[in-house]
Amino acid sequence: MSMLLADTGNPDLELLYTVNGWAKAAPSWLDSLVSWVGEYGILFGLLTLCTVGWLRARRRPDAPVAVAGVLWAPLSVVVAELANLPIASIVDRPRPFVSHPGLDVLVAGKAGTHSFVSDHSTMSMAVAVALFLVNRRLGAIAGVLALLQGFCRMFMGVHYPTDVLGGYALAAAVVLLLAPIAMAVLVPLCHALTRSVLAPLVTAAPKRTARRGRNRRREGHPEQQPAPESDLAA
Repeated sequence: MSMLLADTGNPDLELLYTVNGWAKAAPSWLDSLVSWVGEYGILFGLLTLCTVGWLRARRRPDAPVAVAGVLWAPLSVVVAELANLPIASIVDRPRPFVSHPGLDVLVAGKAGTHSFVSDHSTMSMAVAVALFLVNRRLGAIAGVLALLQGFCRMFMGVHYPTDVLGGYALAAAVVLLLAPIAMAVLVPLCHALTRSVLAPLVTAAPKRTARRGRNRRREGHPEQQPAPESDLAA
């Protein structure tokens, strides 16, 4: 315990020890749940949000532009992860539990990988920012998931808080700075797809609303028209 207290000389470690300390006090089932959520669950949730965003974008009047914006979300994740490769190699920061063995590590197999920046935090925030540019409600939900992702990574003892913040910053920079270039390519592509057999991927077929009753009143079917006055008189 004295070693742990000595290690809390900076806010980064202090916050990590605080959040990871909750994992030590939590029951094993909760640790397992947070580990699954932090490793896979939130990513599945973000994939679901992207799918919902795509389905809604197809029904918008500016469907090709909206679908292009949604498509930028997963592509920005790929770009951000590629950008992280040289950063991780240059910084070469080991996982926090390597230098601070007192942490409670909830997942195995992370010792030989870089800590800065957090890949999971980068991916989550990239999706959140990209979705927010297209659909603010879905983007806000994704943003909450991204924040939860960062918390889980610290709770699991595999990242420093600055690893998480670095991932957020990298993701936001990639999405916002490269969005104009990405849209300049993706929007014409989506417009071209609307003229091909892949058009359903970009635009949804308009719903056929049944207006039979209204059309009948407009056209005037014999069985629904009132009888002429002469017949009524007879």
